[in-house]
Amino acid sequence: MDTAADDAVTDGSDGARTARPDGPRERPWATWPPRLPDGARPYLAPLLLYGVTKLVGLGVFATLLTYAGDFREKNPRFGGGAHWWDVLATWDGWWYLQVAEHGYHPSLVRLDSDGLFTVQQNSVAFFPLYPALIRMVSESTGLGLYGSGILVSVVSSFIAAAGIYAVISLLAGARAGTIAAGLWAVAPGAGVEWAVYSESLFVAIAAWACYAVMTRRWVVAGLLAFTAGLNRPTSAVLIGAVGLAALVTLARPESRREHGIRGPVYAMLVAPLGLLGYIAWVGWSTGEATAYFTLQREGWAHFFDYGAYTLDVLRNLTVGKGDYHFAFSTPDLLSLQLVLALPFLIALMLRKRPPLVLVAYTLASIITVLGTQQMFGNTMRYLLPAFPLLLAPAAALSRLKLPSLIVFFTTAALASGWYAHYVIFELGVP
Repeated sequence: MDTAADDAVTDGSDGARTARPDGPRERPWATWPPRLPDGARPYLAPLLLYGVTKLVGLGVFATLLTYAGDFREKNPRFGGGAHWWDVLATWDGWWYLQVAEHGYHPSLVRLDSDGLFTVQQNSVAFFPLYPALIRMVSESTGLGLYGSGILVSVVSSFIAAAGIYAVISLLAGARAGTIAAGLWAVAPGAGVEWAVYSESLFVAIAAWACYAVMTRRWVVAGLLAFTAGLNRPTSAVLIGAVGLAALVTLARPESRREHGIRGPVYAMLVAPLGLLGYIAWVGWSTGEATAYFTLQREGWAHFFDYGAYTLDVLRNLTVGKGDYHFAFSTPDLLSLQLVLALPFLIALMLRKRPPLVLVAYTLASIITVLGTQQMFGNTMRYLLPAFPLLLAPAAALSRLKLPSLIVFFTTAALASGWYAHYVIFELGVP
């Protein structure tokens, strides 16, 4: 039977009874704000820096768009719309939303033309993972496709920033990792991170795949590389980097004994299946095995030319001419500055002796971008996934005191609204 004695505690030394304190018992689950899990705490600072910096840049972008007002006179498909935020779903964003709404209708339609474009553009050029996520979010939340696309991109961008922090902090410390997440928010081309574009999703997958390799989680690395292959054709550089790291691990007896054989072999075999599977599906659906590559070359004028187009652009820009395909003066000049900085950034990265997977991923990304004919002004966007280049700048900035860092990121965030957002969406074609 319950008695009052049940509410007392007996001191074993003297038999005295001490009453329990009055009032409600503390319920940890009811506290506010909720206590973060220990594993999540290190990510709070980098994600906060990333989010605040992106918001500032987006605010400047919105102000510039509204001030200029040019977007109101443009086609809603090509950089226009009724509101400034509509611009974030134009160009490639329009294609992704079409896939999310209508699916694919694979075909190769030849055009009666001898010009640069001889095949009609088709939505199968855009890989399925990102539009599939847009459709899934829309169906499960009731949001429209546009809102779902922005939500997927924003959430993915935070996952990417966390992955960049995880990778850089392993190599240069938590402070450098936090700064690297902030630098990615203001990197040239960062305007597409919160737009209906697939860059944020790809970088999220790539950063965590590299982290998985660095921490020898081979099954995770293989699955992430497989997933990346369903998101972008440039996933080939990530797949190659993961495969090379696995191959080197297998080739070294000491690492083979330590990490086994099954994990690296699994990663090597699984990683390319997503990319190869989608390209094979496009070929089967159209009746031409090389249909995807034909579409990229003749429908979008994107193909690997061993750097011929890039050299042509550099020659023209050096003497102040624009006699090349897809010339956009302001984005091209900013991309030129980035290209000129690449040797310096690569050398600084290599001095930090990063793991093989990061070196292979970064160098392959750069070679792919500079060796392909595409819009040169978009080099800033195409190099956005090369986040290991942030390693040395982040390590150097980590030595600054907090007031200096505040000044730096405030200035960079404000400026990024122009060079990373407005220039790409309004002064070029993202």
